Amino acid sequence: MSAIVKEVYDAFLEAGVSDEKATEAAKAIANYDARFSKIEADLLLLKWMVGLVIVVEILPILKSLF
Repeated sequence: MSAIVKEVYDAFLEAGVSDEKATEAAKAIANYDARFSKIEADLLLLKWMVGLVIVVEILPILKSLF
């Protein structure tokens, strides 16, 4: 069973949505939240990789200038 986002669940209930629909919507949002967390982790890795490539490319150019 997947986790639900309690704040979203409560907000749907307060808005008058049925319990079943509020539960399913909160589960769906929790799944998207997990996906975004993975994407953020992948982007962090890619940022470090691009930074490393830039340093490896620029360092010899700077070394030749000085």
